Amino acid sequence: MTGTFQVTCHKPDNADADRRLQGVGGPGGNGWYRTVDQMITLIGGGDRFWTADRNRNTVWLVVAVRNGRKYIKTDADGIEPNNLLALPHCP
Repeated sequence: MTGTFQVTCHKPDNADADRRLQGVGGPGGNGWYRTVDQMITLIGGGDRFWTADRNRNTVWLVVAVRNGRKYIKTDADGIEPNNLLALPHCP
């Protein structure tokens, strides 16, 4: 069974030059947290994840590939800063 989930925080990937995140999290119960690799699997399986840009518009997370490595990002919306990096850090 697939679902739709809001992303409200991120965990940065230390000083990694490619800025790939460690993971993201969201509300619900005591909150949830998934690594980037888990998110890639969940999105590939049909789950949908969204966050809001600074104008409170819904932006969807997608899987992309750079230099042969999969990562998550939001659909391009032309608004800076990066939607995921602008979220607060997950605890």
